[in-house]
Amino acid sequence: MIRVILVDDHGLFRTGLRGLLERNGTGVKVIGEASDGNQFLDVLAQASPDVVLMDYSLGGGLDGDQVTERALALVPDLKVITLSMFGDAPYYSRMVDAGAKGFLMKDSPIEEVVRAIETVAAGGTYFCDAVKVALGAAPAHPLPGGASALAALSDRELEILACVCRGLSNQEIADELFISKRTVDKHRANLLEKTGVKNTAGLVVYAFTNKLL
Repeated sequence: MIRVILVDDHGLFRTGLRGLLERNGTGVKVIGEASDGNQFLDVLAQASPDVVLMDYSLGGGLDGDQVTERALALVPDLKVITLSMFGDAPYYSRMVDAGAKGFLMKDSPIEEVVRAIETVAAGGTYFCDAVKVALGAAPAHPLPGGASALAALSDRELEILACVCRGLSNQEIADELFISKRTVDKHRANLLEKTGVKNTAGLVVYAFTNKLL
């Protein structure tokens, strides 16, 4: 059973999502709710969730990125999925930098919500297709030093980046490309260094905002 906390300032939305998640044997149990960041941090102190579904725009003086940073300082292995609207694309990088592992639109079908929860709970990242479209329409993030993203990355690095954006693990990438996992590890480290991002979610955001895929 995957334990989840819902953080959104609309009570009706939380109630509806909770009902959908807890019916039909999804394997997800909602163990808490919060309407703003401060309330969530209080709930987190009393609960042990596996995944948090968090709206970016919250009341109480804290936005989703600030709440995520504070929550991860308290529970470093906490996994956060951002609930967003199509127009929230400028804020995705903030959530990634704060430590979010997944992104869903608020109108995503419940089957996709469950799939995202399962993926992130297992240690992966998840970006719904609509978020990828929104990222593709967002302003590009140039590489450190102003270099062209496409020119700075090798063909093999671009190939591995595409696999990362599909949610493949390093071992799965190695198997698909017929190379060693150690080689994938090295290329992935080079990607992080060249792009200046911190993690896998950051690579996904970078790839789509720079239209590399």
